[in-house]
Amino acid sequence: MKTTTGWGYVIKNNDKIIIKQSIIPVIQNEKSFETEAEALKVGNLVLEKLKSQTSPTITKKDLILLSIKT
Repeated sequence: MKTTTGWGYVIKNNDKIIIKQSIIPVIQNEKSFETEAEALKVGNLVLEKLKSQTSPTITKKDLILLSIKT
């Protein structure tokens, strides 16, 4: 999803919003993702975590592994 300062992501289940993330999680600054591709990478990781029934929490290590600019 487009935000006023960049990109974020929404995860839905049967049209019900489960997660709406407009800023990069786990960093100190409130900053949106710079590109749609970055938001999709993290959103897809969160979705995979949910599907595998693990915590959808994103870590700094996840951001580094996905090459997300913070």
